[in-house]
Amino acid sequence: MPRLLHLLTNLFPVWVVLGGILALIHPPLFTWFSNEWITWGLAVIMLGMGITLSVDDFKRVMKMPRAIAVGILVGCCPGGTASNVVNYLARANVALSVLMTMCSTFGAIVMTPLLTKWLAGTLVPVPAWGLFLSTVQVVLVPLILGLALHHLTPRLVKTVLPVAPLVSVITIVLICASIVGGSAEQVKKSGGLLLLAVFLLHAGGFFLGYLFARALGYDQIISRTISIEVGMQNSGLGAVLARRHFNDPLTALPCAISATFHSVIGSILAGIWRLRPPRTQVGEHARPRALSDTPRVRPSAD
Repeated sequence: MPRLLHLLTNLFPVWVVLGGILALIHPPLFTWFSNEWITWGLAVIMLGMGITLSVDDFKRVMKMPRAIAVGILVGCCPGGTASNVVNYLARANVALSVLMTMCSTFGAIVMTPLLTKWLAGTLVPVPAWGLFLSTVQVVLVPLILGLALHHLTPRLVKTVLPVAPLVSVITIVLICASIVGGSAEQVKKSGGLLLLAVFLLHAGGFFLGYLFARALGYDQIISRTISIEVGMQNSGLGAVLARRHFNDPLTALPCAISATFHSVIGSILAGIWRLRPPRTQVGEHARPRALSDTPRVRPSAD
């Protein structure tokens, strides 16, 4: 059974591509998984990630403020929650990914209006309170609960851990397929130039995020983490802001396509990197460990 779970989890990119194809052919297969389903799905995944982490993981990451700062904005949107899931599946540094997402999300309250004003000539205020509540609901609360379970119920955690990665895979496949299905007609009708532009934006984010991190001397684990964090953005926020502040409804179209592209690219990268663990390195930047399917669990005191 463990081998089968491991195999099904490692075939992650295959399930994502297959789900995307089926969603384009028949969107109703996956479009039911939307709105609250996605929110709760991400919360469950964050809970699963939380049980694989310890307080010490975050203490180690907090000693690397420069690495957190490298997780920059792409376009005018902050990092998305899905990047934490993909980093978890890629066996990258989840604690670093979570902190980068939270920092870029709170930074977006100021940076998104300024960047949009500079690039598009229109001031687009961000709903700061709503963004904060969303981050707390989807990221912070499930993560803290997972951390508590990790330290307080090690036996339960040890039982759940083998299936946690596969549950995350199934959920992210449903999310990706739902996004593809929801924007299937828009994707089919949009011009090739728009598709190319959005693809290059995210592909450039993944590539430059990795390259920049390596140039700064970080190891492969941290570089992969930063690559995914930079490449995957909060496209949902972009779509909401576009609909609210621009008269042309087509302004939200790039955001819908963006969600599709960064989900698929990130999922494929996670599958590849999951099968190709980074070489063990020593030194200051290698201290935060990569997460595996069977992380250390403290023995129970009872």
